[in-house]
Amino acid sequence: MKRKHYIAIASVLAIIILILIFRSGKTESEAKLMTKVERGEFEILVTTTGELQAISSVDINGPSELRNSRELRIREIKIQDLVPEGTLVDSGDYVGTLDKTELSTSQKDLEDEVESAESQYLKTQLDTTMQLRELRDQLVNLKFTMEETKIVLDQSKYEPPATIRQAKIDLEKAQRAYEQARDNYSLKVQQAQASMRQDSINLNQHKRKVAKIKSVINKFTIYAPQAGMVIYKKEWSGQKRKVGSTISPWDLTVATLPDLSVMNSKTYVNEIDISKVKQGQEVRIGVDAFPEKKYTGEVVEVANIGEQLQNTDAKVFEVLIRVDQSDSIMRPAMTTSNQIITNVYEDVLFIPLEAVHNDDSLSFVYTKNGKKQIIVPGETNENYMIIEQGLEEGQELYLSIPENEEKFKLSGKELIVVLKDREAKKKLEEQRRQELQNNQVRREKRPNENWRKQGSN
Repeated sequence: MKRKHYIAIASVLAIIILILIFRSGKTESEAKLMTKVERGEFEILVTTTGELQAISSVDINGPSELRNSRELRIREIKIQDLVPEGTLVDSGDYVGTLDKTELSTSQKDLEDEVESAESQYLKTQLDTTMQLRELRDQLVNLKFTMEETKIVLDQSKYEPPATIRQAKIDLEKAQRAYEQARDNYSLKVQQAQASMRQDSINLNQHKRKVAKIKSVINKFTIYAPQAGMVIYKKEWSGQKRKVGSTISPWDLTVATLPDLSVMNSKTYVNEIDISKVKQGQEVRIGVDAFPEKKYTGEVVEVANIGEQLQNTDAKVFEVLIRVDQSDSIMRPAMTTSNQIITNVYEDVLFIPLEAVHNDDSLSFVYTKNGKKQIIVPGETNENYMIIEQGLEEGQELYLSIPENEEKFKLSGKELIVVLKDREAKKKLEEQRRQELQNNQVRREKRPNENWRKQGSN
């Protein structure tokens, strides 16, 4: 009998414990599904991912002679060696080496041209020497002939007049031949000097080319122009220059030495949010590699024209954010998380977005006291919404639609008028904006139409 009594008591206690556990679990579950209307400061944020970059930097370039020299005719030069990115260097330290293969081939060709020019110079010199020697010999012979005819003339003074006349003619011919040969020799000397000068110029030009190319090849070993951290240069495609990449005479930069004391975060904002972003707005910045680090910044530049990034369809606008603090851990190309504070509301009511539900143009929430409360929503950020009318601070709300939704009574019907007025004003503003755009388009078309009319007349 006592045993049955104990069993009955134990059963009752077990049932009571199960009921308490069930109610406790239900209470905890309901608590997790509830939230409260809060009052306080409310921030409108635009969250983006950015990349650190130095505001200023010094380029580490290949030889500048490659840009200004037409003789070298080199389009691309391969980077043969490069110190690891992030290496700290002092001024004059080794940074990298450019491939000398193509330039060495050009040097060999130019040295062959120098030998050819030297041979041509020597040949011209020998030919000129022999030619002038012959002309000098001719001059000596003509001078002897002229002296001989003069002797004949002197000896013919007792001869008949015809003989004397013939001797004078022969002397005049000899003198004229000598003078012509002398003038011709003078011209030949000038011509020989010009030929020698031209060959000498050609030879010196080829020698200068060889000296220049040797000087350029010596500069294919790249050194740091100042102290800093070596950061690889980014190509237009987004890829970094490294060993095996090429540079050109129009872009000789091998790497950069950025000024790490002042950094920007370069980011992109989508076309939906860009109208909220303005120059001078405060930004909270985090470096993804060091999540415990927090920094502040300021929007310094907002692009006016959108662009389309690779592998994306949406248009984005470039935004530059200056980082206020300097930190030795910051490196160019590090990824940042940026929260641009576009607006701040003081002392407003707000609730989580999950608690807000919509039915056509109405927004409402489910309150703990069993009401389906219509609300007038305001601005939103990523997680919360401002409540302009319909709720009070501290009210408890369901985060999701409750199970017995049909038992909740609709409340706040008087706010429907407010919502309709707001919707009407929004449509009116949209119409006005559309009319302004249409008027602007018509104004832009009128000059073209007038121009066409004038052209047809």
